[in-house]
Amino acid sequence: MAKEEPPSTSKDLQELQRKLSLLIASVQSNSKVVSFMKSPVGQYLDRHPFLTLTLLVFVALSAVPVGFFLLLVVLTSLAAFVGVILLEGLVISVGGLALLCVLCGLGFVSLVMSGTIMVSYMVISSLINYWFSLRLLPQHNSSGDCPLAVKSAHIEGLYQE
Repeated sequence: MAKEEPPSTSKDLQELQRKLSLLIASVQSNSKVVSFMKSPVGQYLDRHPFLTLTLLVFVALSAVPVGFFLLLVVLTSLAAFVGVILLEGLVISVGGLALLCVLCGLGFVSLVMSGTIMVSYMVISSLINYWFSLRLLPQHNSSGDCPLAVKSAHIEGLYQE
């Protein structure tokens, strides 16, 4: 069996070499590759194969860390976006609750103030009416009539006029 493997291995290697040659030929015949190889950078890399290989290995090896970095950037941006939305929602909720508390407090204060104003109006108007009725009594009281009779006569006189 060991003697039979080398001929099949050599056939496999020949087949692999033929496929690689076809792949290289197709890449070299590509119009974009031809235009790049005619540029000064392409000519420089063609004259310095070690530098070209180093650059190719560097690009291939740096693809994974750059990919992870870009993934980190995208995930961080998404997290920040979601965080901003959550933070904005939290701020709006807290602000809404604060506004609700302030408006409830203002409603209570307005009820107390309107009640105070109404009671004050009723008390002041009663006091003013009482004060003016007492002020009118001494003028009519000089005739010697009873204060209640004077008051009723005064009221009747107002209605007759």
